[in-house]
Amino acid sequence: MPMRILRARAGWSAFGFLGLAVALAGAPAEQGSDELLNRAGVSFARGNREDAIELATKAIEAEPKNAKAHYVRGRFYAEVRQPQKAVKDLDRALALDPTAALAYYHRGTENFKLGRIKESAADFDRFADLAPDQAPKLWQRGISLYYAGRYEDGQRQFELHQTINSNDVENAVWHFLCVARRAGIEKARASLLKVESDPRVPMMQIYALYAGKGSAEEVMKAATSGKSSPAELNERMFYAHLYLGLYFDMAANERMAREHIFQAADLFQVESYMGDVARIHAALMRQQSH
Repeated sequence: MPMRILRARAGWSAFGFLGLAVALAGAPAEQGSDELLNRAGVSFARGNREDAIELATKAIEAEPKNAKAHYVRGRFYAEVRQPQKAVKDLDRALALDPTAALAYYHRGTENFKLGRIKESAADFDRFADLAPDQAPKLWQRGISLYYAGRYEDGQRQFELHQTINSNDVENAVWHFLCVARRAGIEKARASLLKVESDPRVPMMQIYALYAGKGSAEEVMKAATSGKSSPAELNERMFYAHLYLGLYFDMAANERMAREHIFQAADLFQVESYMGDVARIHAALMRQQSH
């Protein structure tokens, strides 16, 4: 049975972690392996992650050429933030079934977390080729394309994402960054994607900054204004510093770029894909300084 493509929620969330036992394209697995994988999925959903990985490993041992088993364990490793192990399993799944679209998508995210930017972009490209109806959702691809220096391709990806997610400041910002790298800040501002209302604080202040109508001070003031829980404040500060850092980096203000990016990556770090973006950007900056 062909692999079912998982649907993403609106916004910058990853494709949902659902349907782990869904079959990869190719030969059906033996019942024993399927049963182990189904039990593994249930166990993982209940929070028993070590047990789930152990069950998936048993499924692989029972049927080493079962692409689905390698894919499922790879997804487990991705969820517990072990990208090297995840990529190893996804490599094996794709060696067994090169048409398994979702395996390319997930390997793309894990390769990015490992700093393998070109490999990540290539994986997302392949996923988009195999599942073109999913291409508008691939904001992660746009980010990999940006870091790979493929700014025109990145620009097109963010324009495509805009068609399904029109009030996302982050999408507009990454589009801006791609255009700015190619054609300069003024042209980037002239082609800034329209966002009317992103309810997340301080996204609209970030948008105003990139549009040339706001300031870094206004972004930070918004991030710290009002009453918020410690977790919410940390998230606000993370996004404020991340997008200020990216702005100053694009504007060739190295001192301010490093100050803000390092705060996003180290002081206000978050466990999310955008947290990984901040960490990777910080690592690239540190490499450049040596």
